[in-house]
Amino acid sequence: MPESTDPAAEPARPLSLPDTAALRFLPEGPIPLNDRGRFSWVGIQHGLDSSTGSINVLSLDTMDNLSHQLPGRPGFAIPCQTENRFVAGMERELGFFDVSDGSWTPFCDGIDAGVENTIINDGSVFEDNLIFGTKDLSFSEKKAGLYLYRGRDKQLIQLRDDQICSNGKAIRRAADGTLMLIDIDSPTRMVVQYPLDIDGGCLGEPEVLIQFEGDPAVPDGAVLTPDEQGLIVAMFLPHAADHGETRWYDLETGQLKRVWQTPGSPQNTCPALVEYQGGVHLVITTAIENLSEEDQRRCPEAGRIFVAPTNFTGPVQRPRYPA
Repeated sequence: MPESTDPAAEPARPLSLPDTAALRFLPEGPIPLNDRGRFSWVGIQHGLDSSTGSINVLSLDTMDNLSHQLPGRPGFAIPCQTENRFVAGMERELGFFDVSDGSWTPFCDGIDAGVENTIINDGSVFEDNLIFGTKDLSFSEKKAGLYLYRGRDKQLIQLRDDQICSNGKAIRRAADGTLMLIDIDSPTRMVVQYPLDIDGGCLGEPEVLIQFEGDPAVPDGAVLTPDEQGLIVAMFLPHAADHGETRWYDLETGQLKRVWQTPGSPQNTCPALVEYQGGVHLVITTAIENLSEEDQRRCPEAGRIFVAPTNFTGPVQRPRYPA
């Protein structure tokens, strides 16, 4: 089991944003937009009984957050090459959202058509392909899907149909050139890696990279380090605690390299690396989602976005969908 504490642990700094209970409920999926500290993120759901969420754009320079309401709950949103446009997974369909006019244009539906009570969750992009998963809203049944949307022929391909809550995704090349998909199905408490054959629309056998058995927190979102030799994993602790953790692991050895703590906010959801003021900063989204009113009083920074400087050197990955 990876250690949950480390001599190199350091606190991240909470921003004053998000500044509403709706936006602090379940922030996820930060993605860098430029080298001046701008990044996007999604509000998956604006409250326990809400059926809508948002795409947000936050600037570290101005400390402004522009929030764009969606007609449903987004699991992920990735900037497109076209300005003001995002490709997103919302409820059970993929579509384009234009932040300039608020229009939603779906282009792929029927996701998880054979099961009930699931919605799209985390996703990633590689060239013109989308790799994403869904989650069982009851967080209990192995019925959620893992999908490839293949851009060249616009085909939706189901890679797995037995996940519970499909979270962190990352894609990298192995030394022999094989394309590898790093994937987290949170309740398994494992980070696994599959050979990914986009042309064949299939996965190879999984390899366990990091095992969190017995850890009180579950792995949620993840991002590769700039050299792609490490993985930064946000750990979601679903109860009140003094702090949460986001951890950096070496992918070759599984060794824990560093821990960033989020004081007053135990539910870390997703990390991102953002270039800002000549350095690379770690951005961590956190959530209120499972916390009672009493727990929220004990965890006053829950739902805030946290930032910490790092020693990484850029450039960092800036995912873009070619549309």
